[in-house]
Formats: sequence, structure tokens, C-alpha cells
Amino acid sequence: MAEVRPFGALRFNTEKAGSIEKLVCPPYDIISEQQRLAYLEENENNIIRLELPGGDDPYVQAGKTLEKMKSEGVLVRDEKNCIYIYEEEFTVGGITRSFKGCIARVHLEEFSKGIVLPHEETLSKAKEDRFNLMKATNCNFSQIYSLFMDEKHEVTSILDAASKSAPVNEFTDESEVTHRLWIIDDEQTITAISAAFEDKKLYIADGHHRYETALNYRNYCRENGLGNGAQDYVMMMLVDMEHPGLLVLPTHRLVKNLESFDCASALEKCAEYFELEDISREDIDSRLTAKYSEGEKSFVLCTDSRNVLMTLKDKNIMKELLPGKSEAYCGLDVSVLHTLVLERLFGIDAENMAKQINLTYVKKAEDAYSAVDEHSAQCAFILNPTKVTEIRDVAAAGEKMPQKSTYFYPKLITGLVMNEIV
Repeated sequence: MAEVRPFGALRFNTEKAGSIEKLVCPPYDIISEQQRLAYLEENENNIIRLELPGGDDPYVQAGKTLEKMKSEGVLVRDEKNCIYIYEEEFTVGGITRSFKGCIARVHLEEFSKGIVLPHEETLSKAKEDRFNLMKATNCNFSQIYSLFMDEKHEVTSILDAASKSAPVNEFTDESEVTHRLWIIDDEQTITAISAAFEDKKLYIADGHHRYETALNYRNYCRENGLGNGAQDYVMMMLVDMEHPGLLVLPTHRLVKNLESFDCASALEKCAEYFELEDISREDIDSRLTAKYSEGEKSFVLCTDSRNVLMTLKDKNIMKELLPGKSEAYCGLDVSVLHTLVLERLFGIDAENMAKQINLTYVKKAEDAYSAVDEHSAQCAFILNPTKVTEIRDVAAAGEKMPQKSTYFYPKLITGLVMNEIV
């Protein structure tokens, strides 16, 4: 199954580069140009210079910058092959949580082998960008976030025992998330961690584009006689799927620019398949949470004047509409919404959704409410989060969820460790 190996990470030398909290950043794909410039203004060595380079030829520039940082001792590679323990602690809804995993090199496997499994579709433009960056730098600047099943929680026990000492890095970012890093170079511990993954599959939580890019880069190196085998591996953060600190948040949907949209008419069509109940915005969270705990398939349609709780009457209708899909896929709230409401009743097909012509996405319910109140959206759908077990079951069935089905919070920080593909 999964082959997990230690590696000598490229890391910031804070004596030359500056404090670590000024050198790291969130994932590149959620950073605006204004934020990118702000990170660089705060510290010119920030990882964003490599992960999201600017200029007329950004990829070439990233390659030159990386070499400069190494030659000046701003970035230094660990002499020993290590496994890195990473923890995030955060507070949501007044509850403080934390989760811990390990960062290592993982052998790249085609999805068809069933060892590393995806759960979401990817976009070609993002993969082209990451491929060009890998060719220019020969480096992973951020880790792919993957989950694994571990009934006895053997890996987590090893990691907890190995991280009782003070971390080498600890800081709290602007989102009030605390990050901690430990370095494990003890061969016995590393061997135990690697051995624990020999019977495990990995489920990609975040980083599908980067994983597919790593596969493409590996193939490119093979076809051109490049590399020494290091390109057969990619850097991953590995977390127990049943870790109590894991949190998946929902991504809400905004419908816009539909011709002749009429809420009353739309709800009349929905009544054939859903129980409908008008509720207040103040009750949305509690009512959706109750439906979530009861296993119901529910979401709320919001306009500037109404909030309607929609609960699927007959779950068997999904198997009739999607006869080739697994029970796990048919049971997703987002599958019900996309297939039965957006496609069948609203006429927004899969291609339209992928291009975000009439459908866009927001993380915060408050942003969805503002969009409908300000009439930048005709309506919004407020959803429950996808369960981690649902992600596992859809991936195990060899299927991929509709886009924007999951939002693991918080995101992994970029820049604590880097994987030179050498």
C-alpha cells in the first residue's frame, strides 16, 4: 500500500531569513495579489516569492530566487532524513480543537491502483501553472493534505509520543491558528511510522491539483531521462481520518443571472421532492445541525425575503436519477442539491457549474446572506458540511464529488518545510 519515507527538508534559516511567522503564508490559491505584495513587504524572503512568483516570467524568476536563497543560506536543507510532525490548533464556534499529523515523502501512485484516492474534480489551468513551477524549481513548496484509516490509531500514538518535547517552531498566524513543528530523526521512530502505512490507503483531502501535477512531472522526467528517482515521490501531510480535531466546513452556493428566475415558482417545483418549511435566518444553523445529526438530506434556500428549509422526502429518488453512481455519492447533500435542484429544476448543467456561469461559491453563510440581500445573487443555498466518512466512501467507490464539496479547516500553512526533488 502507501510507501512513506523520511526526507531532508529544505527549511528557512530564521537567523538569516527572519522570524518564521513572517516567512510562511496560506495556500497560494486563496491569496490575492494585494495579499501577495503585503507578505513580501513584511519580509522579502516570504515563501510566497517562490510559491506564487510575480514578474514577466514568474516561473524562471522562482527558480532563480530559490537558488539565491539557498546560496545565501536563507534556505538550508536538513542533513538527516526526517519525518516532520505538524500540529494546528484553532478555535471555531467557541470550541478549541487541534489535529496532528506527519509530513513525509509519499510514493506517487496512479489513482487506478487504489492506493492514493481523490475525491474531487480538478481544473486543467491550475495544473498547468503548478507544472510550470515544478519544472522551474524542482521543488514542492507546500504539502498535499491526505487522510488515512487507522482503527487502532497507531500512527497518532507514535506521533504523540514523539512530540512531547518543545517544538522547533511555534507561532500563531493572523487567523488565530497556532502552528507547531517537530523534527523526528530517530531511525526507530521513523521505521515505525513508515511500517504503519504499509497496509493503508491515502485519501486526498486538499491538493488534488498538486498531486496530479506531481504525477505529470514524474512522467515528464521519465520521458526526458531526468531525475534520479526522487520525482517518484511527493510531499504529503498525513492525518488520521478519525482524529477528533479534524473539521470540515461547508461551502455554500450562490445562484445568479438565471433568466426569469422566480423564487415562488422554483419552490413549487421543489415541493415534489422536498418537505419545505419557512424558517428565520437565526434558526438556520440549529435546524441544519439537527437535520445533519438525524441523517436527513437538507439545505436552506435563501432569498432577500424568505429562508426555506428543504428536506428530501425520498432518498431513493437519487438512485433513480443517478443509476451508475454509488450509494455514497447519491447520499451526499451536494449531490442532492446539484442533481435534483440545480440541474433538474433550475437547468444549471455540470458544464455551467464548472465554468461558474450561474453558480458561484462562498465559505461564510454571512457572505451568502449579503449576496441575496444586495441582489448580486438571486438565491443562495446554505449547506451542512460533508462528513469525513462520506469523503472516504466516495473515494473508495472510485468516484469524485461535485466541485467545492469539502473545505477542510484550517488550511495547512505553506513554508514550514519544503521538498527538494533531488
